[in-house]
Amino acid sequence: MKIVALFFPKASIGTYLVAMAVAIALPIFAFVALLLLQLEDNQRSTLKRETAQDALALSRIIDRQLQDMATTLRLLSSSPELENGDLASFHERTEAALRNNALYVLAVDRTGQQLLNTRRPFGTPLEKTANIAALDAAMKSGRIEASDVFRGRTSGEWVYNVTLPREGDPVAALIITQDARDLGRLVTTQGLAPGWSAAVLDQSGHVVVAAGPAALKPGTPFDPRILPALGFSRGVFEDKSILPHMLLGYAQIPGWSWKTVVWGPVAQASILSTWRFLIIGGVALVLVAVLAAYAVARQVRTTIREIADMANRMGQGHIVSPVETSVIEANQVAIALSNASFDRSQTEDRLRFVMHELVHRTKNLLTLAQAMMRQLAKQADSVETFQAAVADRLEGLVRSIELLTSEQWGGVSLRRVVDIHLQAFPQSREQIEITGDDFVLKPDAVQNLGLALHELATNSVKYGALSVPQGRVRFDWHDVGDEDKPDALLRFTWEERGGPPVTEPSRSGFGTTVIKAHAASAFRGTVQVDFRPEGLLWVLTAQRATLERE
Repeated sequence: MKIVALFFPKASIGTYLVAMAVAIALPIFAFVALLLLQLEDNQRSTLKRETAQDALALSRIIDRQLQDMATTLRLLSSSPELENGDLASFHERTEAALRNNALYVLAVDRTGQQLLNTRRPFGTPLEKTANIAALDAAMKSGRIEASDVFRGRTSGEWVYNVTLPREGDPVAALIITQDARDLGRLVTTQGLAPGWSAAVLDQSGHVVVAAGPAALKPGTPFDPRILPALGFSRGVFEDKSILPHMLLGYAQIPGWSWKTVVWGPVAQASILSTWRFLIIGGVALVLVAVLAAYAVARQVRTTIREIADMANRMGQGHIVSPVETSVIEANQVAIALSNASFDRSQTEDRLRFVMHELVHRTKNLLTLAQAMMRQLAKQADSVETFQAAVADRLEGLVRSIELLTSEQWGGVSLRRVVDIHLQAFPQSREQIEITGDDFVLKPDAVQNLGLALHELATNSVKYGALSVPQGRVRFDWHDVGDEDKPDALLRFTWEERGGPPVTEPSRSGFGTTVIKAHAASAFRGTVQVDFRPEGLLWVLTAQRATLERE
């Protein structure tokens, strides 16, 4: 009980309904949030995979460009003009072929001195190439390599070189150079989510070209905290302290020293919009649930108060009419309370009637007992005789009262009254013959007829036919005349035979008074008592209406 009281303290029904609404809404909200987190996690996994694929796709585009430049260098390296040392013709032909591609060719000797540069007319005095380190690296490796981004001396722009080392003299290497901004035409954020950027990084970690909101200029060093983590051929970089709420994908350009990177915010607009909708919708759902619970609680509270008012008025003893509410079950309770108030009123009326009857009957019984004891006291010659006589009569009276009480003083069948009073003499039950149509006696008739039967049976057991084994008693009743008339008569006959010779007593005792005077007075009829030698004959003739309950 203490645990129940802890979780369910005393509170109004409104509080409980609001709590129930919140208890229902919050788990739903939490479940939807969990599903959204799962969706976000799935989308994050998808985003990682797509980010790595986007970086790889960009690396393939850049690789194709570099491969095209390498192929161009191979073709130029085997040109007849270069083999014959005709640099002027080689310059003219190459410049015309690459004019529309924004590509420029340099021919240098082993020291890096430019022998020709298609950016300048042939014969113009030229300096050494600006990126001697890239030339030395290519000469040393003996294969085509791409340089880091650098500021070109001739153009003054950020450029990069692709160098082809040659076994020849005086041209030791052919170089194709391109402005970084021209390469930027290949680097685009189309196909990426809004807010994402893309970039190409050289071997030293500088930006060759970039696109997107980051707006990194060529030659800008990329974040040095990120570069050491880009050691695989491709992958995804995440670090909340370096790139909060962002994701970076990278890919190594195969065969080259460059990398491509794409990066941007992890939280996509659709997810953010969904979260906003979930938060706003969840709050709205809880508010609607609380308001609905409050409205229902108010309606239920009003209904309960109306029912309670009915119960209070019923407790004050009023007959209450049922109230009409919007709750079907409450209407049923109201009807039940109304019926109960009516039944209670009837019960109280019945109790008042019973109490009145009880007082009346108690007075009658006391009067009867007083009269009985006065008569018995006159005839008794000792206290013991008086006590025995009183006890015997009271026993008969008690039997009648017990019968009436069992039937709630509503009357008892005549046959049952006869059987109950004759049960006091079980040894003589086989000697008594009872005939007559049964009917229900009035309460007064039950007492008075019971007294007469008890006296007749007691007298017969002591002095009459029931005092000897061969004696017989016939007790019957039948209608006299037309029983449908209001004044129809009913005749009771107690006839004894086979007993000791009967003589009329010299004086009238209490028993004679009961079976004669009391019976005639109680039933407003006539009583005939004949002390015949062969046996006592007692005949009671009275109106049926004084005995039968309607």
